[in-house]
Amino acid sequence: MNKPLHQFFENDHRQIDIFLNKAIEQPNDIEMKYYHQFRTRLLRHIKMEEKTLFPAAKKVDPEVIKKVIPQYRLEHGAITALMVPPPTVSLIKVIRYILEKHNRDEEEPGGLYDICEALTQGQTQELLDELKATKEVPVQPPNPAPIAIAAAKRALARAGYDFDEIVRLTHK
Repeated sequence: MNKPLHQFFENDHRQIDIFLNKAIEQPNDIEMKYYHQFRTRLLRHIKMEEKTLFPAAKKVDPEVIKKVIPQYRLEHGAITALMVPPPTVSLIKVIRYILEKHNRDEEEPGGLYDICEALTQGQTQELLDELKATKEVPVQPPNPAPIAIAAAKRALARAGYDFDEIVRLTHK
């Protein structure tokens, strides 16, 4: 089956992963040029889902979306909050952990992208055009203030995750 929206978002996930991988090629020396590109691409991706995909699907079937979207919105809030503090090894571990689960849930058969694809069939090209035209989200430099990481940890908790537990789980 042809799934252009699903493919579009899945390809975007892969591009975002490339920037993160380039940023951390040297484990203890994060390449900020690539990390910046990772941040801006990831925030643009979230913007595309929140401002274009979700509203289009909700317009077709508000009930399905009420059941499916709230957890994604909580995770988007947590991911966005994780983009505020400066990157550290621990922060990168948490970001990777959340993104792997989040992306898998979106991409799997019957997942978010399949649901939205089915709901918006009649407007696929219009949505793709709108998605491709989405502007980058302007970002500030990472904020090293302790409040930034504290806010990210609270956003993670609202989405059902524990920052410190993820760091422990992913400790190598």
